[in-house]
Formats: sequence, C-alpha cells, structure tokens
Amino acid sequence: MNIVADENIPAVTEAFRSLGEVRLVPGRGLAAAQVAAADVLLVRSVSRVDEKLLAGSRVRFVGSATIGFDHVDRDYLRARGIGFATAPGSNATSAAEYVVSALLVLAERNGFALAGRTVGIVGCGNVGSRVQARLTALGMRCLVNDPPRQAAGTPGDYVDFATALQADIVTVHVPYTLAGTHATHHLFDAQAIGQLRPGAIFLNTSRGAVADNGALLAALQQRDDLSVVLDVWEGEPSISMPLLQRVALGTPHIAGYSLDGKLRGTDMIYRAACEFLGVDASWDVRSALPAALAVNLPMDEGMSLEAVVHAAVLGCYDIREDDARLRGTLTLDDAARPGYFDRLRKQYPVRREFAATRLVGKVQRPELRACLSGLGFL
Repeated sequence: MNIVADENIPAVTEAFRSLGEVRLVPGRGLAAAQVAAADVLLVRSVSRVDEKLLAGSRVRFVGSATIGFDHVDRDYLRARGIGFATAPGSNATSAAEYVVSALLVLAERNGFALAGRTVGIVGCGNVGSRVQARLTALGMRCLVNDPPRQAAGTPGDYVDFATALQADIVTVHVPYTLAGTHATHHLFDAQAIGQLRPGAIFLNTSRGAVADNGALLAALQQRDDLSVVLDVWEGEPSISMPLLQRVALGTPHIAGYSLDGKLRGTDMIYRAACEFLGVDASWDVRSALPAALAVNLPMDEGMSLEAVVHAAVLGCYDIREDDARLRGTLTLDDAARPGYFDRLRKQYPVRREFAATRLVGKVQRPELRACLSGLGFL
C-alpha cells in the first residue's frame, strides 16, 4: 500500500509504516502527480483536497491531521466513496493554553489583573469550551456566543454577538465557513471591530479570514487603545507586514502546535485509517512522547496567585518567543517572507502542554492548587 503524507505531520512514518510504504511530501502546493499512485493520503490544512488533486488517482482514504475541514471537498470524497477522517479536538488544549499565555503576557505588559475581567468567547466547541474552563479558573467571567450550539439545544448560558463584543477581551474559536446561516467569513468585519470597547483585547486563533485583516489594520491605525493577538492571517503564508507591526502579539499559525496535540492528531487519523482498512492498530502514540517538562515555581508565599500562575504558564509556554520569531519576517524582503513563515511552522520547537509539565515546588495554598488544576497542570 502506498501512503503519501505531509512531511510536517509528526511521527507519521512511525505510525503508518505498518500499513504500507510512507512517502513524505511538502504539504503546501501538493499536486495531482504526487498522489496519483497513493492509496492513502494524509494532509494538513495547507493542502487543498478536491477533484483537481484526486481525479484519476487510486486514493481510497484521506486523513487530515487537523480539527477543521474547510480545505477538503467532502462532497467529492463521498461521491467517490473515499474514506475521510479529521482529528477534531486534537489541538484544542494547546490552542486554549495559547490564549492563557497571551493574556498573562498582556496583563503583565499593561499592568492589570485578569481576575474579574469579562471575556467574550465567540464559538464554544472543542477549543472555546477549553478556553472557558481555563479562564474561569483564572477568575474571569466568560460570556459565550455560539448560535449554532444554542440553536441545537446544547446546554449553556449564551449571549448574543453584540453582548460578547462588549467584553474586556474577545476571543474567537469558530470554524471557517463561507455560506449558511452562521457563515464566519469576515465575521469580524469593520462594523464588529468598531464595536469593541475602549481598551479591549481581541484574539483570533481560528482562521485568518474570520477577521477582516484590512479592517483590523484600519482600526489599529485609528485606535491605540486596542490590543490584537493574531495567530492566523488572511493570505497565509503571505501575511500583512503593516498588520504584524501593529498587533500586540503575532504568531505563525501555531496556537495548536504543542507536540502533544500534534501527536494526538496523528494518532486519531491513524486509528481512523486502520478502522477504514479493517486492520488492527499497532502503533502506540505514547512511544513518541518525551519525558515531562520540569518548571520551577517561585517559592515566595507573598506572591500573588496570578504571579505564580504566570511563572508556571510561561515556564511551559511563553508566547513571546513565537512572537519574536515571526517578527523576524520584518527584516526580510517580500519574496523571502512566505517561505520564512512556513519554515517557522515546519521547524517549530518542541512545546508541551500544561498536563505534560512537572511543577517543581510545593503548591500549598488551596486557591493556587485549584487554579493550577483548572488550567490543567495538576
């Protein structure tokens, strides 16, 4: 069996070699000739999978190691009888921890406490629900806006979009859709961005085109009170340099890039492929995980809870390092920038999730234990 896989899917060779010969290829720009002889195709969100790619091929199964599927023509796959699987929720914990790191950095930078602040969470599925749990553990009040889940009768306290926009912080975690009652293309357009309250923080870790990047830039040019955190950008990998210069934190689409999350995605599509092909799964994802990361906690009992949490979170994942790497783009010429963006993703350093972190130091205060537990450390 021939298996063609995106070279940036971690441990994909180790996982799939029991099923056949694995050939690694660059995911961006994947062409029909590269997959013509493949029985199994494994991709990420940078590869468009449709009739143009698969016509005439012998592909029987497509796995995408991603939580979304807007890059895949599922109707075409169904019509051809091609099996398909994604990895829903695989990177949700990692993306939620990214939001926590970003907010702790901005709170320190701007001299405010997170406890007591309101957060508008737009989209409360796999990622948004984890964001809600972690920010609640930090003492924040979450306002959830999710019309599809509300219409489906999913339990929860919901607010309308306009109410969510009036929170101190607005973070978006929706799928990218172009049509339908709840289409999310440019959900955050000039009008919505204009409704953000003075001093607001806006974060987008979903898809670049969920927020109109031109409107964001215009707002930041006119309002110095807004703080914007972007992990996703319109036009990736050719992103707006003027916008990068003005955001508070900018990263190269890596919010969900913890090693734990990426391996979880590999494992999910591997098991789905095994089920589709009718074979027993033999690869154990735990064999690919390194030892836990050790983080020293400050031992000053007089420190505030948020200060200790700040040390724990940034000791595990410090978003400022990713921001600094992306700003290296600004020193390059236009032709070199897209390749640099992709290299940042391909060569991303090992990052572990909070649950894979060993905190060194006694955590005796009940409120601190509760907070660290709510964040996923304990």
